[in-house]
Amino acid sequence: MDRTYLPILLLLGFVLVNAIGMIALSHLTMRLRPTPVKDTPYESGIPPLGDARERFSVKFYMVAMLFIIFDIETVFMIPWGAYYRELSCTTALVGGSCPAGAISFFGLGEMMVFMIILLVGFLYVWKKGALQWD
Repeated sequence: MDRTYLPILLLLGFVLVNAIGMIALSHLTMRLRPTPVKDTPYESGIPPLGDARERFSVKFYMVAMLFIIFDIETVFMIPWGAYYRELSCTTALVGGSCPAGAISFFGLGEMMVFMIILLVGFLYVWKKGALQWD
């Protein structure tokens, strides 16, 4: 197995063991004493009002979709940041750095185009009023 995946697999293993351990520990230590008060849904200290199947404003869904769209930006920026040196060098890296005279702005320009596209999308959404909560 490639050694570069070892930290990721260790983190994944730790997360799984931790999650399973917390669930198992809470299951073993809890005492079941159901009461009508404990069985009612709790919403920020406010008693539940109305039906759970009422219609929501489309603004809730718009904000959720916008969050997902702009959150994808981070997903693309992490690998770009990890390979920035390789993307900005016209030759192979020597000792982890780019040789003199081989530096290019391809990696930076690539991310700038991506960020400009996102900025145009953000400005469009802002002008359309999708971020207004009225």
